Amino acid sequence: MRTGMMERTEIKSIRERNLWAQFDALQLGSGWSEEDLEKYQILIEDAYGDSHPGSVHLDRISQQAAYGVFESGGHPAQYHITDVCDGCAQGHDGMNMVLLSRETICDMLEVHGRFIPWDGVILSSSCDKAIPAYLKAAARLNIPAIFIPGGSMRSGPDETTSLVAGDISLRQRRNVRITQKEIRDYKLTGCPSVGACSFLGTACTMQCMAEALGLALPGSALVPATMRELLAYGRASGKKMVELIKQQIRPVDILTKEAFYNAFVVHSAIGGSTNAFIHLPAIAQELGIHLDVEVLNHINEAVPHIANIYPSGQHLAEAFWFAGGIPKVQSYLQEYLDLDVVTVTGKTLRENLDAIEQSGYYDRYIGYLHNFGLCREDVICRPDKAASTGSVIIMKGNLAPEGAVMKYAACVPEMWHHIGRAVVFDCEEAAHDAVVNHKITPGEIIIIRYEGPRGSGMPEMLMTTEAISCDETLNGRVSLITDGRFSGATRGAAIGHVSPEAAVGGPIAYVKTGDLVEYDVKKKTIDVVGIQGRICGKEQAEEILAQREKTEERKKKEYTGALGRYTRMACSAMEGAGY
Repeated sequence: MRTGMMERTEIKSIRERNLWAQFDALQLGSGWSEEDLEKYQILIEDAYGDSHPGSVHLDRISQQAAYGVFESGGHPAQYHITDVCDGCAQGHDGMNMVLLSRETICDMLEVHGRFIPWDGVILSSSCDKAIPAYLKAAARLNIPAIFIPGGSMRSGPDETTSLVAGDISLRQRRNVRITQKEIRDYKLTGCPSVGACSFLGTACTMQCMAEALGLALPGSALVPATMRELLAYGRASGKKMVELIKQQIRPVDILTKEAFYNAFVVHSAIGGSTNAFIHLPAIAQELGIHLDVEVLNHINEAVPHIANIYPSGQHLAEAFWFAGGIPKVQSYLQEYLDLDVVTVTGKTLRENLDAIEQSGYYDRYIGYLHNFGLCREDVICRPDKAASTGSVIIMKGNLAPEGAVMKYAACVPEMWHHIGRAVVFDCEEAAHDAVVNHKITPGEIIIIRYEGPRGSGMPEMLMTTEAISCDETLNGRVSLITDGRFSGATRGAAIGHVSPEAAVGGPIAYVKTGDLVEYDVKKKTIDVVGIQGRICGKEQAEEILAQREKTEERKKKEYTGALGRYTRMACSAMEGAGY
């Protein structure tokens, strides 16, 4: 905790108000009273909008946060920056815009956060890119801040998720074994409520990361979005904000290197999205912290994988929350965590876990889990009962000298080591068409390149990975390697973030169809080991790739506007893919 905390701080905007009388006049014209001008002024920013189920309910959470601010003697101002949804961008060029939206949202929030000298900021979002955008902006602004996760969507029929779309879409494209009734039934039930998609994709993962970092109240990640508890967390966050201002606890005090490594531990234990290894380094960079993502490999070797959550497990996000959520995971893994880190409660993680245990939190919601016929151990097991450690690894080799990422927890062990013939595509759409049209055979390794941050904005490959997983002849027999990224829902042998990417001359740009690629989870390696069907060894293959680099031109994609700026400026995926 910071030294020299004050019981009361001055209103930050006093000097500016005295410089220009219109400042007060404008706020009075917006409905403030003269008394309000003397209170702590708190920006409440959310991703409210009509773009997807994760955004449409956030205004209600923010309203409760505003009530909490009022109750504590502050004055709130509500702003909105709507985010976008990967699910609506599947299969077309809209997917290229999704990752860059993180940077755009962050920049816009910085604009909102700096044009007035706010005393504090409350942030609320549910989904993939808005959460890291808000955490990046909180770090950048470095004023007292608290994040409110937007909660998780309720489960579909038979505990299904919106990802039933993968099977539906493949059969629809092939026009086999499907009826219009089945398609319509899915559309009417696939997303049954507001909130983030109910599997442990990037949206739910980043809610968990916000809590694991200490910037969200304990237990607030993945609350079922239709339950009253979500609004209660909103109200509590508003009240807590004024305390943070008085104590002058800022993101720099919470988002320490120790806090980020705590988040890595939690991520390994729950089997979170690979996208966290784009987002966490990008957030850390805002504070001048360099995260060595290879440390993840050491964490994975030690930390038990204790959460049984889809896609690397069986159950859904709301079941995880009913079972105790992030606090229960942290309580089980105390020996792996730095318990002295400061959080938005104003207390340490150790103090938070003690308080939760004494409050009866773990018993309060367990009965909801019983409604599904489940007990806590079905969803979050004790570390000594864990069947494996970790969930995600960083691989390196002549195909990915800077690194690549694989979520092995969502892949059958039989595909943890594989040598296969490369089938190379320069965009995802072509690869997806090949899968749909039965042009991929078992044992092959699909390579999709020029889809990294500098290539096309780093779209996700979910449509193709789902097509593979939903094809009985390919599922568990075909791998996919890309310099793009994956959905947090990705299943199977999927290796992404290959760096350097093709667009900047990485080795992946010079692989040809027919070359042989080998990857090995246990060895954490990924290499070209053969040329045109003949094994030649890693060193010789590396020499041939280098020769190809001298004679072959890379493909160039030209974009304008926001995507053009992003593809010109973005850094490596292994460094966070920001700019």
